[in-house]
Order: sequence, then structure tokens, then C-alpha cells
Amino acid sequence: MRSHLASLARSPVAASPAQERVQPGVSVDAATLAALEVAARDFHFLPRQPVHSVLAGRHASRVRGRGLTFEELRGYLPGDDIRSMDWRVTARTGKPHVRVYSEEKDRPVLLLVDQRINMFFGSRRAMKSVVAAEAAALAAWRVLSEGDRVGGLVFGDNECTELAPRRSRQAVEHLLGEIARHNQSLRADAPARRGASQLNAALERAARLARHDHLVIVISDFDGHDATTRDLMLSMCARNDVLTMLVYDPFLLELPDSGHLVVSDGELQVELGFGQASTRKGIADFVDTQSRSLMDWHRAIGVPLLPLSAAEETPQQLRRLLGQAAPQGQTRVRGARVEQQ
Repeated sequence: MRSHLASLARSPVAASPAQERVQPGVSVDAATLAALEVAARDFHFLPRQPVHSVLAGRHASRVRGRGLTFEELRGYLPGDDIRSMDWRVTARTGKPHVRVYSEEKDRPVLLLVDQRINMFFGSRRAMKSVVAAEAAALAAWRVLSEGDRVGGLVFGDNECTELAPRRSRQAVEHLLGEIARHNQSLRADAPARRGASQLNAALERAARLARHDHLVIVISDFDGHDATTRDLMLSMCARNDVLTMLVYDPFLLELPDSGHLVVSDGELQVELGFGQASTRKGIADFVDTQSRSLMDWHRAIGVPLLPLSAAEETPQQLRRLLGQAAPQGQTRVRGARVEQQ
């Protein structure tokens, strides 16, 4: 049972070649991805997160952005720089207090964007490939706004485009253009490429590019993941921060009780009848087994996993998962590992 069901692609309508290539929800262009810059707000990828963020409580990274970050307010100790004194708190408490800052270093961000044929599936709002493109664009704009370098590896079944991290609008626009190009090349009648060879090849290239102190964000459905996938990500974790955005479609989680569906791998096709309990159970068992395996090894190697549904708007999901500004007076969770979904 393949995780992509090509027959669920939106039916083409009469249009020019350019219009056929870019249909909302089915494919995306660079202009649409660039327009997401205004929606890239109220979330960030720093270790210190609002308490309702999926990343809340993540251990402080070795590198955490750029500039100076306020760490804590504490009592004065001999040798402290008098310029760090917080005179208001000192006057209020009657005891000398200093404000402690930590210097943040540059943290390049590398986006791995899956545009394989297995991503060309969507039952509601958009294809998984479109959601991955949107998530990458939002992340790229957000990283750039925080002053960090951003690059990417955009990979499909036959091609992988590598862009080294840069700190400029032109670099982000170039990355979005490559994502759109890969996205528009997807077709429902393209032959399937089974296994995780393309995913693992992209991870190997990412490991060579992100040698140390990067944030690597993998945006994929992890179709065909295997032991090599796990080992490659574990190896990257030793020298970098790694974050996964798992793109999924809720169709296979909420199978209908009736009706038929034509399933295709681009070459062969078969009709499934959902009126048969055995068919629904077989699909449900397959999805459950694959999901548990994926989440178990993510948890084992300590990689945060953010689920992104293809049925919901991507910006709202990222804000919910990565957190908006915490309400005033609300404490932050510190010193605990991230809880996996």
C-alpha cells in the first residue's frame, strides 16, 4: 500500500499550459511562496519557547541565533561589571542586582524540502508537496527576519538542488524559486520510486553541508524511511540541532465507511472498496505501524517532530506548534526534553 494516492489529485480543467502547471492546492509558484513573508510571524526556532510550543523546554543549543539575549536577573557577585547593574531592581529590593546576558552566535539554517512523487497527494485543502513548500517558505522568511543565514536542499525523485546558507533576500527568493520548480514538475502519472533512497541521499548531502552548529529542518512525509534514515539523522544530531516537520494528509486517518477509491503508483492501479471492513482495517493497520515506527525512532534520537496537516492552513499550524508570544506573567518551562507528539 503506497502512502501516495495519485488518483486523488485535483482533476485538471481546461486551461493554458501555465495555468495547468499552477493550480491552487495542487501546485505552487515562487510568487505565492514569496507572499508568505507577511505570514511568517509569531513563531521562531530558538530553544527558549513559550510554554504552549511543541519545542518548549528544549535544552539550550550550542548556538542560538545572533546578538545578545537576556538570561537572568541575579544578585551582584564580586567581579561583576557595574555596567550590568539593574538600578531599578536594586533600589526596589535594597540589594544589588545585575542583568546577565549571553552572547549568541550565528546559526545557519538548512531546510530539506521533500518534493518526491509520494508528496503529490491531497484529499482536502492541498497536496502534501504544497504544504511542504509553504512550510519551507515560512521558515526561510522567519529565519531571515531574525538575521540568520538560510539555505536548502530541495529533492525530488530524480533531482536534488543544493543551496548553501546565505543571509539575503535574493538567497531566499532563489530557494523559493527552486522549491516551486521542483513542485511544478510533479505529475500524477509519474512513476513511483519506492524506498527512501532519495530521502537518504538528501540527508547525506545535508550532513556534508551542515558540518556543525546548524539548525537542520527536515520537511517530509518520510515515506519509505528505514534504519539508514534514522542513522543519518542521529549522526547529524551529534553536531547540529535537527527538527522534523512531518507532513501528512488526514484521509488515511479517517477512512470513509463506504465508497471506492482508485489507487495508483503511476504505472498500475487498483480499486479499493471502503465498504469492506477488512480493507479499512488493513489500511489502518499499515498507517498505524508506519506512524509508530517513525515516531518511536524520532523520540529515541531526541529529534522534535512537528505534525503538519495538509487539510489545514500552514501558517496557523506553525504558530500553534512553535508558539506565539507567551502571555505576560506566564513562566517558561526550562531544562526538560521536548515531548513528542
